[in-house]
Order: sequence, then structure tokens, then C-alpha cells
Amino acid sequence: MGKATGFLEFTRTDSKAEKPLDRIKNYNEFHVPLSEEHRREQAARCMDCGVPFCQNGKMLCGMISGCPLNNLIPEWNDLLYRGQKDQALSRLLMTNNFPEFTSRVCPALCEKACICGVYDSPVTVKENENAIIEYGFLNGVIKPQIPETRSGKKVAVIGSGPAGLAVADTLNKRGHSVTVFERSDRAGGLLMYGIPNMKLEKHIIDRRTDLMKAEGVEFRLGTDVGKDITSDEILKEFDAVVLACGSSNPRDIKAEGRDAEGIYFAVDFLKATTKSFLDSGLNDGKYISAKDKNVVIIGGGDTGNDCVGTSVRHGCRSVVQLEMMPKLPDERAADNPFPEWPKVCKTDYGQEEAIAVFGHDPRIYCTTVKEFIKDESGKLKAIKTVKLEFVTDPASGRKVPREIAGSEEVLPCELCLIAAGFLGCQSYIAEAFGTELDGRTNVKTEAGKHYTSVDKVFTAGDMHIGQSLVVRAIREGRDAAAEVDEYLMGYTQLR
Repeated sequence: MGKATGFLEFTRTDSKAEKPLDRIKNYNEFHVPLSEEHRREQAARCMDCGVPFCQNGKMLCGMISGCPLNNLIPEWNDLLYRGQKDQALSRLLMTNNFPEFTSRVCPALCEKACICGVYDSPVTVKENENAIIEYGFLNGVIKPQIPETRSGKKVAVIGSGPAGLAVADTLNKRGHSVTVFERSDRAGGLLMYGIPNMKLEKHIIDRRTDLMKAEGVEFRLGTDVGKDITSDEILKEFDAVVLACGSSNPRDIKAEGRDAEGIYFAVDFLKATTKSFLDSGLNDGKYISAKDKNVVIIGGGDTGNDCVGTSVRHGCRSVVQLEMMPKLPDERAADNPFPEWPKVCKTDYGQEEAIAVFGHDPRIYCTTVKEFIKDESGKLKAIKTVKLEFVTDPASGRKVPREIAGSEEVLPCELCLIAAGFLGCQSYIAEAFGTELDGRTNVKTEAGKHYTSVDKVFTAGDMHIGQSLVVRAIREGRDAAAEVDEYLMGYTQLR
């Protein structure tokens, strides 16, 4: 696949990013695409490796290795190298409903499993994918595909995040009539309000949902199922229902002073900024501002990084990101071999920007919050932290954190953002439909299945498997759609 000697002739070249001090002046995406010639060279680096782990998408040691969608990566890299973009686009869309999303926000599981990266740098799979799908949109190759015949079956999808959209898109193309219910004012779920604009500009989502509408999918926005419309009404109107409402219960931090004014969940902070930006360019003031504040972010994942980048754009006075875990190594450890996901330290865009503005990495490792300190009026003014060490628990044999005596430190803080992950779905939707929840408060199904304990009701995405990646949500949506199709028709060709 690609040019047989391409990986020897061409070095990896990524799209250039605007310099941090320039890009923080706005909320736009900040990567400049390569020229067509250089993009074809990058596709040529995809070697005839024999075993393309990049498209494997399997769990190894509790981590995913390769693309969960099983994208035909060597095939469309070869076609991109040869200049056959229409065919490359066709191959890409065979396995991925929304390459314009994954090519922007996916952590590139494919690249971490690229054999070319064992002794050199992996192929630029993510950027190649983006070049193919954007070619399709910009050149009018992607057009509404309206089913020639309809099955007469009606499906309700509750939630318009990546899983819900994947269910709706797949079932609509199959010929079923699909209605998507979304409680927010805009479609997209996590994609719209959970991911900042500089990672995914929102016209990209609108472009896709407009296409889906043209293909026959109906969107009922501002409709909170279980509140604005009952589950009984939906079950009566539709032949099947798919719950895809995400994992939206944020994990809280229990510490003295938690009731102080100025502590917010990261998801609320990010959503408010994005909504205000889309509604008014942040001129309405209806967002949680970090301007001139000392910001402390609790959590070291992608959401925490997004909070760093957003706080910097607000004009914060300082920003600190607390991580309970130790810093990961800069290179693969011996006990973390290829093709496992590499457990290495990465410096993401928000951290790069904080370094450029403040001169140091915002992350503090092996540290947690011990107390939120309030002023006389109840507003947050500082945070007391404590260092952690990890010791072996005799009962379980696992490493557990333990506070280090005398390691407390007080950090000035007027705004604290909790980005400690999520604990499962909001229960009112599950209760409305009578579905069971598992021990992690996700909707319960048989292993590997999406059919719930309630007739006609299925589930998909984070609501089913817990907090995960956009690419896994799309996989979930496609798999759930196949089950729904088989339920409705007695057979399916979607697998």
C-alpha cells in the first residue's frame, strides 16, 4: 500500500499549527493543511506492512490498539497517494460516518498502532483522513443520499452526540424514518458543547446535520425527553428507540469548603463559553469567565487541557492543572510494548499555550485538593493542596494514593474547574423508559449487545459503555443501528 519505498524516502510532516501566542487571540481551528503534493507524500509513507495494526481496533491490556471503526487505512492511503481522491473518499465512508469529526478530535489510536512508528514516525493517518473528507465536502462530491425506498418503520434516537448521530445516519440510509430528539438548542451533543471551538469549529457539525436533514433525518431540538415529552408518547409513536444521551454525570471532589462560590464542573464551563461564543461572540457575558482570575483545574485529561486552553483565551491571571497520577515517561516503557497504546506524557495544545503565556507547564503531578478556602463572603480565594505517593494495598495488591504528611501548599484561586471525569448517565432518561442500570450507572445490556431490558429500547455510546472517545461512540452507534435494523426487519446487512 502506498509507495513501496515511501517510508524510506519521506519523513513525517505534520500540518503547521499557528504559534500559541497568535492562536490564543481567537477561538478558531489553528492548523494549516499541507499542499496536495506534500499530502500525497505523507500518504506514500503507508508501507505494505502485511499486518495493519492501525485498523485492528482491539483491546490490549485494557487499552484500545488501532481504530475501533476498523477504517481501511492502508487502502485509502494508497488511493490518496495515487491521486484517486474520490475512490479514497468512498473507502473512508465505508467504515466511518463522520471522518470530519474523528480527523479533528480523535487521539489517533491508528497512528499509535502504526508499524512505521516502531523505528521511525507513524504515518499521518489522522491528517490524511481529514484531507480526504474535506476534499469531498469542498468539491461537491458529498451530496445528499436520499433512500430510494422507505421501510415504513420509525425510529427515535434520544441524544444527538456522535453515537446518536451515527445511529440516525446509518438507519436513515437503510431506509428507516429517523427522528433525533435533543434537549439542547443545537444538535451535536458532546461535539457541540463539550469540545471547544478551536478543536472543532461548529459549522463543521452544522454542515453534517444539514446534510442529514436533506437526506430525511428529522431533528427535534430543545426537547428534553422525560420532561417535555413522555417515554410513553415516544414508544407509542416509534417502532424502536435508541438511548444515546451520553455519560453526563460529572465526578465531584469531596473536600472541605466545596460549597464555596467559584467552583464549577468543567463541562459547565466549556458549554457556557461555547454557547456564548456561538450566540454572541462572547459579548452577552453569559459564560463563566476566567479573566484576571487564578484558575485551578482538577484533572489531567483532555477535558482538563481544554479548560486550560479556554482559560488562557479568556485572559486568566494564572492557570494550574492538578493531576493525581505521576508524570508518565516521555518514551515507551519496556512493559508497554507496541502495539499497545503508548502510555507516554504528551503536551497538548492548551498546555503549550499556557507555557507560552506563563513560561512554565501548568501541570502539577501527584497532587490533589485537600481544602477549598473561602473569603468572608463565601467566595473561593485559595486552594490547599497535598502531595500524594502511591503505595501497595496489602488487601488488593494494587497501588493506591496516600497523602504525604507536611506536603500541603496553598495556591491562590478564584476559579476552580473540576475535570475529574464522569460517573455515568443522568438517571432520569433511564428511569423514564424503565431500563436497568449497571454498577457504573450505565444502561445495562448483555455483553456486546445494545438491546435493553425494555422492549423496543436500545442504547449506544457513552450511555452504554461509559465515558470514552468520539470514535468509539461512532462504533457504538453503527453497531446499535445494525441491531435495530435486525429487530425491525428480521435481518440486517449493516454488519
